[in-house]
Amino acid sequence: MSVQKGIIFMKAVIMAGGKGTRLESLTKGEIPKPMIPIKEKPLLLWQIEELKRYGIVDITMIIGHLGEKISEYFGNGEKFGVKIDYILEDKPLGTAGAFYYLKDMLKDEYFLLLFGDIFFNIDIDKMEAFHKAKKAKVTLFAHPNSHPYDSDLVETDADEKVICFDSKNNKRDYWYDNMVNAGIYILDKSVCEKVHKAVKTDFEKDILALMAASGEAIYAYKSPEYVKDVGTVDRIKKAVTELDAGLIARKNLSNKQAAIFLDRDGTINKLDNFIYRAEDFELEEGVIEAIGSINSSGLLAIVITNQPSVARGLCDISDIDYIHKKLKTLLGKEGVFLDDIFYCPHHPDKGFPEENPLYKVDCECRKPKTGMIELAKDKFNIDLSSSYMVGDSSMDIELAKRAGLKSVLVMTGLGGTDNKYDAKPDYTAKNLYEAVQKILSIENISMDKEV
Repeated sequence: MSVQKGIIFMKAVIMAGGKGTRLESLTKGEIPKPMIPIKEKPLLLWQIEELKRYGIVDITMIIGHLGEKISEYFGNGEKFGVKIDYILEDKPLGTAGAFYYLKDMLKDEYFLLLFGDIFFNIDIDKMEAFHKAKKAKVTLFAHPNSHPYDSDLVETDADEKVICFDSKNNKRDYWYDNMVNAGIYILDKSVCEKVHKAVKTDFEKDILALMAASGEAIYAYKSPEYVKDVGTVDRIKKAVTELDAGLIARKNLSNKQAAIFLDRDGTINKLDNFIYRAEDFELEEGVIEAIGSINSSGLLAIVITNQPSVARGLCDISDIDYIHKKLKTLLGKEGVFLDDIFYCPHHPDKGFPEENPLYKVDCECRKPKTGMIELAKDKFNIDLSSSYMVGDSSMDIELAKRAGLKSVLVMTGLGGTDNKYDAKPDYTAKNLYEAVQKILSIENISMDKEV
C-alpha cells in the first residue's frame, strides 16, 4: 500500500520507554527494549514500516530508558520517510503519564497509540473504519491468543462495547472470554485531557477501566490478525519463525482468509440432547489437539452452531455465552483458541411450554441457512471456496453445500444419522481431530508452522 497524497491520516504515538528486563540476555543493558533486532532490523523500524504502508507518517515516540539511542537512530525520521518527534520522560510515567505532554501536540480528533514491544501486521484502515462507525472515544485491538491465562482480557457486550477489563493479576476462579487487549488503540484526543499531571499513570487501570465503568464509548475491535508481544526471547524467536513462514502477512485481513467452520454440539462437545448449562458441557476426545492444529496452520477456527434452547425457554442468551466462556477457558488453558463463535438462538416451530416468543422466528441464521457463514465471511474476508465445514449432522453438510464450502462429516454425536437432509459429505472422519488432519493433508498445509 502506497501513501496517498492529499489525504489526512492519523498521527501515531509509540510508547517506546520500556527497559526490557526479560530481554537482558539480548539488550545487555545497552540498548532499549524497542530497539531489539528482529532479523537484524530494530523492532521500532518494523513498526514504522507498517505504519507507512497505511500512510501514517506523523509519529511521536515517548522515550525514557536509553531513549537517546532511539532518537540518535531515527533522528527526525526523514531518512525513513516519516516525521518523528519525541517526548522524553525524565522519570518513568507509566503507560499514560506522558499524555499530559502529548495533549498539546495533537491536532486531529483521534490518533493511533501502540506499545513499542509489539510486532504486528493488521489492516489499520479496517480498524479505523470500525472506530468511526462506533463513534468511539477509544477503540482497542482485541484478539484471542494461546495464553489468555497470563494476559489482560476485555469483556464486551453484543455491540462490542467494553464492559470491563480483566487483569492478568486477577485470581480467575471463573470461566472467562479469551479476548486479549493487544496493545494497539485508536484514541480520541480528549482522552489525554484525563491526565492532569505528569505523574505515573496506568493507562488501563487509571483511565480505561474508569471510562468503562462510567459507560463511556470504549469499543473492542476484534480481529484474528497478527499482534504479538515480543517481550521475551522465546516470543522473538517465535515471531521470526512465523515471519519466515509468511504467516504474519497472510493473516492481515486485507488478504483473503481460509477457515475451518466447526459445528459445536456433537463435534466439539459431547452430545446430550440440549446442552444449555455449563456444568453439562464436556469436550469430545481430541478437540484440543484438533483446534491446536488449526491454529498452527494459519487457518481460522470458527464455530457455527444452532442453539434453539434459547427459543424453547430452557435458557437465555447469557447461559449460552457462559458455556462459550467455559469452552474458551478450557481451550486457552491448553494453549489453543477459537477465532470466533457464531450462534443462532432462534427456532421457527411454536408450541413448546416455556418458549420465548422473541426467538420464535424464521430467521436467516439458523443452519442450514447460510446467515452465520455470510457474517463470518464479511467480518474476516473469508474465501468460502477454500474453506471447510465440519459437523456431525446432515444439516451441517447441507449448510456446506448451500454456502459453497467443502464438508467433512464426523462420526461423533449424531454421526450423520439425523437424515434431515439428503446431503452427501465430501469426506468423513472418526472425530474432529481426524477431520482436521485430513483437511490439512488435502490442502498440503505443513504442521511445522505456528501462529
